Amino acid sequence: MEPRWREFTPPDNPVLRFSPSAWAKLLFFRDRGKTEVGGFGISAAEDLLYVQDFMTVEQDVSAVSVAFEDEAVADFFDTQVDARRKPEQFARIWLHTHPGNSAQPSCTDEETFHRVFARCEWALLFILANGGKTFARLRFSVGPGGHVMVPVEVDYHLPFEASNHEAWQAEYEANIKAGPETGLAGCFGATECEFVDYSMPEDWIAELEAMEPEDRQYILDELAGRQALCEGDEDES
Repeated sequence: MEPRWREFTPPDNPVLRFSPSAWAKLLFFRDRGKTEVGGFGISAAEDLLYVQDFMTVEQDVSAVSVAFEDEAVADFFDTQVDARRKPEQFARIWLHTHPGNSAQPSCTDEETFHRVFARCEWALLFILANGGKTFARLRFSVGPGGHVMVPVEVDYHLPFEASNHEAWQAEYEANIKAGPETGLAGCFGATECEFVDYSMPEDWIAELEAMEPEDRQYILDELAGRQALCEGDEDES
């Protein structure tokens, strides 16, 4: 059966639906650590907003960022094409998690989504926060273009695969690369002592101010725990 959006028309009353196994896997990855985790939703050919699986690629992660390895993304695309899937089934729904309680996209999320998916006929940004809140926005560029917020459901009506924690753990360990620190220092690729003298760019300060209060507090708590990072250095004054 051909995908129903071969010539894309925004559907009436769209809903993002997950199979129970895809949803369980997303929760599993979210709860493995205190970082963001990103991946792609694998959709049914006949229903592109029905996510049958959540798949990750090699990525560097921190508490506030996800960066996919370019070669890993290329290999993932090749594998999906070999499996006879079309790009709209594996490269249109970006799923990622937030370690805080807010599911609202950050400035970085918005910039990444625009940069990567702006040329697609349609794409969907989805975020699952630690406390269970979700964010799902469908963007389409055909015709006048636009975007719409969509509700999220777990669909138990169709057959679904059983959970496989052993395989999921192996995938997590293979693909999710968190540095020794997962707060702001890890985000900038600096060591802890280097971060003491690091000059934060103004756009990062703006992003911190724009965060939901609970997410901003999470980051500030991360920093507060590092106030003695370089206490071993003697003050020469």
